[in-house]
Amino acid sequence: MSESRPDSTPISTSAGGGVAARTLARLAGCRSSTFLARFAANPAGKLALLLLALTLLAAFAGPFLAPQNPYDPAALDILDARLPPGSAAAAGGTYLLGSDEQGRDLLSAMVYGLRLSLLVAGTGTGLACLLGAALGLTAGYFGGRWERLVLALADLQLSFPALLIALALLALSGPGLPKVALALAASQWAYFARSARAAALVESGKDYMAAARLQGLSHARLLWRHLLPNCLPPLLVILPLQLAAAISLEATLSFLGLGAPATEPSLGRLIANGFAYLLSGQYWISLYPGLLLTLAVTAITLAADRLAAVLDPRRQVD
Repeated sequence: MSESRPDSTPISTSAGGGVAARTLARLAGCRSSTFLARFAANPAGKLALLLLALTLLAAFAGPFLAPQNPYDPAALDILDARLPPGSAAAAGGTYLLGSDEQGRDLLSAMVYGLRLSLLVAGTGTGLACLLGAALGLTAGYFGGRWERLVLALADLQLSFPALLIALALLALSGPGLPKVALALAASQWAYFARSARAAALVESGKDYMAAARLQGLSHARLLWRHLLPNCLPPLLVILPLQLAAAISLEATLSFLGLGAPATEPSLGRLIANGFAYLLSGQYWISLYPGLLLTLAVTAITLAADRLAAVLDPRRQVD
């Protein structure tokens, strides 16, 4: 079904400022404290906020408190390999969650791996958002052949599974964290492009945009000063959802040996390292990184759902 563009009737430009102001006020809740209060207004919001805070704390503060740097070969002892949780280390201390096959403290490896997974997935998702939003906004604003081209490329990308696209790109370029981030961006940009284009179609036909056009403003100013702020809410809602998907995809690629190197394992690589030992009873090498990955994805997904409720005026926020 084709989408029709609504008529544009010029009125006073104050309408545009009012719409943008209401959008930005809804995004920020006028004050950060008000926004957090609305976000945590029900038990689901409190749970999402708690899990997200724990995930970010473990990722970015954990490495400073970890008992070992698992990326430093000099700190590892192969005699400590595959020790069960609670075992004493040869150099002193205790492996609270056990050790992996390289003699790494599993707790330390997990918090370092979580930070690596978040950084790679966040970089890839950020690039996808920037590219997709730019293509979608311009497609919805200009229309014509450019819109048809962007939609055709987005449909082509969405017709293939994200994992297949990432695997194909990494097979051509080779493994490596920067290449993984680019592969994540290439497999996600179409979601942002379609959302931005749909929002731009709605906003482009509103009265404040018609009034701004009558003032003779440039296309760049119309796009980024007037159109973009009013198209942010749908993009901000899908951003954490795509981040959660990117974390899972990065973990899958690392599990297959195409993501993080063995010397700097992410959560996916840690799970792969212990996969061969599951049937021998050494479950902790894969189990605990898998639980942390599940916690991170669940926290971000719950936060995305709560963010959608806060930004959508049609949904109850109590």
